[in-house]
Amino acid sequence: MKKRSMAALTAILVVVPLVAAAPGQRVQAAEPGPGDSARSAESTLVRGVDLDTVTIPELQARMNRGSLSSLRLTLAYLRRIKAVDPKINAVLRTSPTALGQAAASDLRHRLGKSRGPLDGIPVLLKDNVNTRDMPTTAGSLALAGSPPADDADLVKKLRAAGAVILGKANLSEWANFRAAKPTSGWSAVGGQTHNPYVLDRNPCGSSSGSAAALAASLAQVAIGTETDGSIVCPAGMNGVVGLKPSLGVVSQSGVVPISAEQDTAGPMARNVIDTALTLSVLSGRDTVRDGDAPSLTDAAGRPGTLRGKRIGLWRLPSLGTEVDALMTRTAERLTAAGAEVVEVSMPYQERLGELEFPALLSEFHRDIDAYLATRGGPRDLAELIEFNRTHPEEQTCFAGQELFEQALAAPPTTDPEYLAMRAELTDLSRRSIDEVMAAHDLDAIASPANPPAWTTDCARGDNDVIPSSTPAAVAGYPSLSVPAGFVGELPVGLLLMAGDRQDAELLSLGAAVEHRLGAWRAPGYLPSAPSGASH
Repeated sequence: MKKRSMAALTAILVVVPLVAAAPGQRVQAAEPGPGDSARSAESTLVRGVDLDTVTIPELQARMNRGSLSSLRLTLAYLRRIKAVDPKINAVLRTSPTALGQAAASDLRHRLGKSRGPLDGIPVLLKDNVNTRDMPTTAGSLALAGSPPADDADLVKKLRAAGAVILGKANLSEWANFRAAKPTSGWSAVGGQTHNPYVLDRNPCGSSSGSAAALAASLAQVAIGTETDGSIVCPAGMNGVVGLKPSLGVVSQSGVVPISAEQDTAGPMARNVIDTALTLSVLSGRDTVRDGDAPSLTDAAGRPGTLRGKRIGLWRLPSLGTEVDALMTRTAERLTAAGAEVVEVSMPYQERLGELEFPALLSEFHRDIDAYLATRGGPRDLAELIEFNRTHPEEQTCFAGQELFEQALAAPPTTDPEYLAMRAELTDLSRRSIDEVMAAHDLDAIASPANPPAWTTDCARGDNDVIPSSTPAAVAGYPSLSVPAGFVGELPVGLLLMAGDRQDAELLSLGAAVEHRLGAWRAPGYLPSAPSGASH
């Protein structure tokens, strides 16, 4: 056994240098071999597996049988990145060690020593998550020098689970917390990410590259981060699944911050089961709560019935008549499956809107100073502001850094006025969910995750007043976006939210909703929307 395993390892290590590309390139993958073509590189089929629709359990079953290898799977994704990503500009860089990681996973599978559901599965990371072997920039040239000294805690968990860290995804620079009118999906490091469904439309939120890459099947799963909306909006707008976990379920150590009071990383995928399996690794445990809490993997792996589930529908007509009509059709389909859908309104939203931004300014100043002290480059927020003033490349889409300047002048987090704001925010946001769920005996509250994607326009900035993410984001409660349908060619997600640490319950419900709606479809990479489509 020992000689055989060493021979297998030697064979793998000989093959890897032949298919790996030079490190450090924005997009690296093997050149097509004899008989290959651009079309085969763009194909979503690998060894009879359709990357668009395959789930992690199906991939693991094939790897355990030996009919698919992580090396072949990873190479297929790298080739797709090289062939497809130029259309959408979602992947900043691929890891020079990705194929070596895959080869090591294949050896573990051969020896019967798989580390679990993510062993050998290619994962993209949003580029505000520290990696010791690749730059972590938050989209800013200020951090584009040496990589961080260590991996983020969540990356350590992914590596320990055997996941293949495929590369880094573009994002809205500084997670959209720089300018008063930013353009989502743009960073000075990566340029503009495009929506794969309609290329002149926006991908939304700061986890834009993560979501767009998943929609284009450039990785099996991706990691996003959210302060308010930056996982669930891009998930909805790119037709994929995104979970913002309960605050504290996933460690934020080594992630570029906005606010410790609201920030969380979370899993994104093309289906709920992959999202749940990834959360089980990121959280370091298979349940979110102690006691009789359901298993994360069981919760989504066996979609339950919708019969008897009570779901509150928060309509948000401000997102447009077409989205509202889609919500009506969605409610009808859930009702036909046995759910009880009751219309609700969410209290305290105006007050949350008044308080959230001022509180985030104080928290950002505190938290970004602490993070910058761990990196080369600007040592604090004041130096970062000066960097942006003196580097024209940071102003090529929008010049403003008004949020940085306001944060620099904001009261410290020891200030009594700030402390009162955050206490009121926490109280009202939690009550807004808890009171509605209790009053109507709900399993979850549902709302539209996003409007149809707007046209990307640096001069105008985003058109993104999307209030549905705020209650759960401020409360630190979980929220989950699943595909609900389309307005024309543009995806719209259904946002589900529930109480604190009800992540597994929410994933279970989300799996049932996903199964009932069946709303996912592959992107068409249209240059622009047909005439008369929503703006």
